[in-house]
Amino acid sequence: MIPSVSIDGVPDPLPEGLAVLDVREDVEWEHGHIDGAVHIPLMDLPHRLDEVPSGQVLVVCKVGGRSGQAVGYLSQQGIDVVNLDGGMVDWAAAGRSMVSETGQPPTVV
Repeated sequence: MIPSVSIDGVPDPLPEGLAVLDVREDVEWEHGHIDGAVHIPLMDLPHRLDEVPSGQVLVVCKVGGRSGQAVGYLSQQGIDVVNLDGGMVDWAAAGRSMVSETGQPPTVV
């Protein structure tokens, strides 16, 4: 069982001590992401484990599939992780804050 939470279960603003790991691809990240999140694409995760934040980590992707895979893997490594069910699509739909690297308003692609 993958530990998961819906957007309704994620405090706004995020509490101190809760880190965010975004496992989407570079182009998705550039268009819109959670400010302060750590970006490690899913396929890079095994080689970049040392970059995963310590403490409890909320893992996000577009809708929750890739982040679910990441949570399964990371929990096997002993990391305290939870999947955001609905991912960045639900994050944006809930009106949560996002930033962009494109110079355009943030969006989920």
